[in-house]
Amino acid sequence: MLVIETIVHETIWGGKKLTPYSGTNNKKIGHLYSLISNGELESKILNGEYRGQLFRKYFDENKARFGLSNYKEFPFLLALVDASDDLSLQVHPNDVMAKELEGADFGKNESWYFIDAPKTGKIFDGCKARTSQELKEKVTLGKYDDVIDFLEVRSGDYVYIEAGTMHAMSAGSLVYEIEENCNATYRVYDFDRVDKDGKKRPLQTENALKSIDVSLKSKTIPYVGEKTERLYSTQLFKNTEEYTNVSNTLECLTVIGGESEVEGQKVQRGVTIVLEPNETVKLNKSEFVISRPLLKEAV
Repeated sequence: MLVIETIVHETIWGGKKLTPYSGTNNKKIGHLYSLISNGELESKILNGEYRGQLFRKYFDENKARFGLSNYKEFPFLLALVDASDDLSLQVHPNDVMAKELEGADFGKNESWYFIDAPKTGKIFDGCKARTSQELKEKVTLGKYDDVIDFLEVRSGDYVYIEAGTMHAMSAGSLVYEIEENCNATYRVYDFDRVDKDGKKRPLQTENALKSIDVSLKSKTIPYVGEKTERLYSTQLFKNTEEYTNVSNTLECLTVIGGESEVEGQKVQRGVTIVLEPNETVKLNKSEFVISRPLLKEAV
């Protein structure tokens, strides 16, 4: 098994909920990455034969054993997200647009599990505009309130955000996030915020308008039982002391509650353990999520 080192990502909208689990004093943590390997950020292994090595090296050398040879990179990334403020209104491209705009193999769908619900009880999700042309006209005029729709969410809800959906996490949310490994996000609107240097963050309006499907809107469901999405399956476990990977591929166990020691490493909220088939990990009574890549003929 591999214990993965977390990576702190400071953001303009981040907060301090994840500071106690980060090993830092940073009070603007947006993402605490539990597992990421996308060419920009690369997770490191803390134990065993690959101690001190990048997870990418382990994956490249071992993926054939686990039926994952058709993935150039590990197919998803994992993070805890603290939205102290609203995130930018944004969209991720679907497969067609990702190939056209980024030269990427596939676009990005993602899953959110709400540990803490947003203060308003709603996230930004979906589009009020009935057509792409109407959306373009409203955005060009800066009439964002006329196109932004909302989705009510509560703590414990699971939301799957399909590529092409206009969306944004809202203030107060603390979320366990699974993202397909496509590094493309297009901002539509950033609420006219400025960074520490007094500059507005860039928008990618043209690509965003090409990528938004005005018909798409997410829904909430309880995080009960296994959820099978396009590139991964995922399941929440509560008050659990032992877990065995009974699949025939890698599984990622991400702790979201509780604290244990595994192979000499402190395992607490935000830490991911990668389990090979038939490996068992023993924990103190913990809450965690299992995320497993799905075997694909070609991706």
